[in-house]
Amino acid sequence: MKKFKERKVETNPLLPGQATVFVKTWGCGHNNSDGEYMAGLLAAEGYNIVLEHDKAKEADVWVLNSCTVKGPSQQTFSNDIQKGIDQGKKIVVAGCVPQASPNDEQWKHISTIGVQQIDKVVSVVEETLRGNTVRMLRDAKTVDEEGKKRKAGGAPLDLPKVRRNPFIEIIPINTGCLNQCTYCKTKHARGDLGSYSMEEIIERVKTVLDEGVLEIWLTSEDLGAYGKDIGVSIVDLLWGIVKQMEAHSSKNARLRVGMTNPPYILEHVDEMAKILAHPRVYSFLHIPVQSGSSKVLTDMRRLYVIEDFEQLVDTLKAKVPGITIATDIICGFPTEGEEDFEGTMRILKKYNFSVMHISQFYPRPGTPAARMKRLDTKIVKNRSKRATQHFDSYTSYDHLLHTTQKILVTEVSSDGQHYVGHNKYYHQILVPKEEHLMGSSCQVKIIKVGKWHMVGQVIQSTVERETVLQKRVPKLVRVQRKVVVMDDEFHEETLGRPDGAVLSMGKPIIHKSVPWFILPSIAIAISFTSLPSTLKGIVLLLCLLGHYVTKQS
Repeated sequence: MKKFKERKVETNPLLPGQATVFVKTWGCGHNNSDGEYMAGLLAAEGYNIVLEHDKAKEADVWVLNSCTVKGPSQQTFSNDIQKGIDQGKKIVVAGCVPQASPNDEQWKHISTIGVQQIDKVVSVVEETLRGNTVRMLRDAKTVDEEGKKRKAGGAPLDLPKVRRNPFIEIIPINTGCLNQCTYCKTKHARGDLGSYSMEEIIERVKTVLDEGVLEIWLTSEDLGAYGKDIGVSIVDLLWGIVKQMEAHSSKNARLRVGMTNPPYILEHVDEMAKILAHPRVYSFLHIPVQSGSSKVLTDMRRLYVIEDFEQLVDTLKAKVPGITIATDIICGFPTEGEEDFEGTMRILKKYNFSVMHISQFYPRPGTPAARMKRLDTKIVKNRSKRATQHFDSYTSYDHLLHTTQKILVTEVSSDGQHYVGHNKYYHQILVPKEEHLMGSSCQVKIIKVGKWHMVGQVIQSTVERETVLQKRVPKLVRVQRKVVVMDDEFHEETLGRPDGAVLSMGKPIIHKSVPWFILPSIAIAISFTSLPSTLKGIVLLLCLLGHYVTKQS
């Protein structure tokens, strides 16, 4: 590895490319991916990126990437806007909240980036630093094979990206959905379905595997609907990704499939079972049920009945033994009666989900459900409490005690005391925080089980680490306001940050030089023309100068 040479640079924190930017994201995997792309684009332009909340005061600009699913997260977002203004920070708002409510008074005079305009973040931040307000909220468009415009999946997937975890890549495969759920505010932000092409997604998979990524998470508002707007299906995409992973030199990398609603995945259930049983794919799927009552599901406009959900889960459990099904429920939807809630409890007791998100109904402004008469708060809280009590009444991993599990270690536990690995079924297994384990595949003996995770004793002789040639990083980069020049043309290590995040530079820019003999040939040809002597002289001079520059480069 070549040594760095540091060159001192005069910096002005209010000049574009020299400011420090705090990037904060709320919400789902799709939002987190958007936040990583915005941070990556800014880092690639030389901005110093701050991701930790306790360092936000150091930043000149705050980019706040919001989530509109629930009221509390939106309120925190609003509070942070005011907090930044009070501290004299330049503010840029992004994400689903301003996209869904573009005319809200709180950000009417604040720079705004829409969910499909994240690739414009550099220009928005630059203009904001100059004291201007910029608003970019339009849908991204692409042109299909017939030359017709359609909604795109979003910004290109090959943009630079600050990956907070160097071993995990979140890839959005589509934006928006085909549903019109009455309680959902995200639809107002993400809109109708827009899918990325299979080719773009699979190329991104290859790129991140080249960079040493070990877990690929697919994310969207509804994974099952993927491709319905472009004439392909989710199983076409998943088999294409699996084929790419099998062909790659990295043999430990795994694929995690994201959230899907029942209607569109049900038609592919047999092929989905084969995919989820594949050794390179986690046997894990997130399928929100929301309610165990078909009447309530109809009022929610979920486009399925409870029997559809049961058929889907029963089929997957039969064809993929041990599969983990995660789900969501909403307690206290306005039309939910006691009998309807008992239907929800029946589903919870039938499946005893090991992963479940329990929410109380919260009306989102502008949605049809917000106009419905709400249930008494006591009733809603009581139902939420009953669902939670049932979830807390059982454990899911007792049968795995003293078994041996093969895991992939890619994360740090929330308390920072352990590393976290996942087995084939995406169960969380804690292992000692020993440096050589991070990024490794190994076998562990389960010595303790709990509600949320297991504890594994590593069988050291089974620890495997892969050496993957990292994607090349351009020779001139800026690290924390210092220009760093490489002695050689490329540096074959991932550009690391003190916080553990890494900068993925995306698709490399290839500059094609003119062959050295072209310009002299043009000069000779010009000398035989009937052009005025003065013009000939200027052209010849330019050709000679261009020839010299080309030879030097």
